[in-house]
Amino acid sequence: MEASLVGRSYLVVGATSGIGAALVRQLHERGAKVYAWGRQPVEGLAGSWTCWDVLSGEPAPVAFLPEVLHGMAYMPGNIPLKPFHRTSLDDFRQTLELNLLGAIQSIQSVLPALKNAGGSSVVLMSTVAARVGMPFHSSIAAAKAALEGLTLSLASEYAAQQIRFNAVAPSLTRTPLAGSLLSTPEKVEASGKRHPLGRVGEASEPASAIRFLLDPESSWVTGQIWGVDGGMANLKGL
Repeated sequence: MEASLVGRSYLVVGATSGIGAALVRQLHERGAKVYAWGRQPVEGLAGSWTCWDVLSGEPAPVAFLPEVLHGMAYMPGNIPLKPFHRTSLDDFRQTLELNLLGAIQSIQSVLPALKNAGGSSVVLMSTVAARVGMPFHSSIAAAKAALEGLTLSLASEYAAQQIRFNAVAPSLTRTPLAGSLLSTPEKVEASGKRHPLGRVGEASEPASAIRFLLDPESSWVTGQIWGVDGGMANLKGL
């Protein structure tokens, strides 16, 4: 077991499956104490998981957390693909509530514990669609672009208090959330060909980037939006 995170505590919001679950595994493998908030129980976190739905309107369950947190990752998201003319204001509101306002509520609720660490890290989840124009992505692109702006603002505001803020922006990744987009070998192949590296991502890959940004090894990294996207955002395939 890599023990670089022994004695450190982390909160993962939305850790039930996909990238969040992969992140929990990686943090555990390195000896961290992991707490989770989510709608469904998280495997291996009995006693450290608390039921909380970001969209419920209920206060975040901070009473179940330690007084010191070395980091937090906010993982909830959705893939609401619709033509713009069929995307209602309620669709936009719900996507903003889940991706942006839920992150804000989570961060504000744990700021005291992050400050108590004397050096901590927050990682938010963006998407390649915030930087690459894609049809039918208007609501999620708008919400995640706002999240990237929040990341940069908070990185500046809390740098003097040694709280780092970064975001990871994956492209299409093989997770339950993306199941309908990757439901057949033909869809997987077609999606892979859209990326310069020729394949879709695996959940462990953005999770590894998030884990590194939570690790004190990355203590000089803040205010960054890291693309884990097979080259989609910045490269043109052959």
